Amino acid sequence: MTPREQAHLQVLKILAERPEISQRELAEALLVSLGKTNYLIKALVEKGLIKAENFRRSDKKLGYLYVLTPSGIDMRLRLMRTYLARKEAEYEALREEVEKLRNELGLNDPMPPSQ
Repeated sequence: MTPREQAHLQVLKILAERPEISQRELAEALLVSLGKTNYLIKALVEKGLIKAENFRRSDKKLGYLYVLTPSGIDMRLRLMRTYLARKEAEYEALREEVEKLRNELGLNDPMPPSQ
């Protein structure tokens, strides 16, 4: 998974949970600049993965409601599967390394197998 795909996954996950989030709040959640957040939002809109719809907030200001499109939902699931597979592979490699170290140290209590 590329850094761009990781960023897109993070944005899609947050927008799925909080479609009314402001770009400033999204930038804080992502730990990136407001400009980078705007760039990510525009890229996802251009790809047809999200739609930005105007709505009036309680403070009488216009805001945006970020809605994942069916393509956006599919992309989010695909990226999540890819991310999960990578993390499971990393976990398994780490588990094997720990097991080898335990054996080298004579600690014979095996680690429980991954589930």
